[in-house]
Amino acid sequence: MKTGVVYAKTEEGVELAVIDVTNPAFRVTATDAELAAMAEQYILEAGKQQQVPEALREALRNSMLGRGLMAATGTFLDGMSTYLLKLGPENLGVEASPIDRRIAASFPAFTARLRLQDMARLLADGLVGAAAAEPERPVCLVNIGGGAGSDSWNTVIRLQVEQGELLVGREIGITVMDLDARAPGFGGRAIEALCASGGPLGGLKVGFRHFSYEWSDAEQLRKLLRDLEAGDAACGISSEGGLFEYGSDEEIVSNLRALDAETPRDAVVVGSVTRDGGPVRASLIASRLLTRPRTIEGFRSLCDQGGWKVEEAIERPFSYNVRLGKRRS
Repeated sequence: MKTGVVYAKTEEGVELAVIDVTNPAFRVTATDAELAAMAEQYILEAGKQQQVPEALREALRNSMLGRGLMAATGTFLDGMSTYLLKLGPENLGVEASPIDRRIAASFPAFTARLRLQDMARLLADGLVGAAAAEPERPVCLVNIGGGAGSDSWNTVIRLQVEQGELLVGREIGITVMDLDARAPGFGGRAIEALCASGGPLGGLKVGFRHFSYEWSDAEQLRKLLRDLEAGDAACGISSEGGLFEYGSDEEIVSNLRALDAETPRDAVVVGSVTRDGGPVRASLIASRLLTRPRTIEGFRSLCDQGGWKVEEAIERPFSYNVRLGKRRS
């Protein structure tokens, strides 16, 4: 185990590192020029890909990450596999095979780690003002299609590290809305580990809940937000690698309208939007995931219909990582 890293167990009893993007063990950096060069190399290699040999298929079926990637063909990557990708090759643990580490060192995995860092920064920056204005106001984080919820707990870590006493004594709640229960189960145990004495969130009380949610049913989202009393909280909503990447235009708009109706004027939404570009086209050929590439202009139009506006957009090779504010605010 690494010094300064906390661990939690999966449903199967495997001990995994809990990602903390403020810890150098997990943080990644790259300049725009470096990312552009890596993207160019990725597109070149993807174009040369031949049919996967049976021996490699067998090796993938016997690896932690390989099984998840193969199961995701034609659909989406499950929450625990996504979490493993974001750990990085050096943090996978002793159970990882060489092929696991190779996958975790790949360009898509590197950008997934960057995406997580972007989400935590965008959401933390967006919440500071709302939380600072009312010291007793609860903090409500809602994660749509959130898997383990790592972007939510990393937002709390960033606020704790960067804002000192801002969160002390507050009621902090993280609610993950995801059809899968396995990754949120790990997320709950991860937050317990983070909040333990000596952990990055030691001294804070962070509640964690999971609700099964299909984003085609926005009325369910409205009801949940009312039950959470989100309208009275410093409210941050996130969907990393979720709604804005896989949802239809209609689903995105209906969810944004629900969020507009049931959250306070200073609520913020962050998420990743699949880009329409070369790396994504190469990735779709390689993985056949059912993401829906969009231009940033097209996404801005959906936000406008849903009552929101794009306040910040970080351009990454596979996605636009965005923060939204209410259009009328």
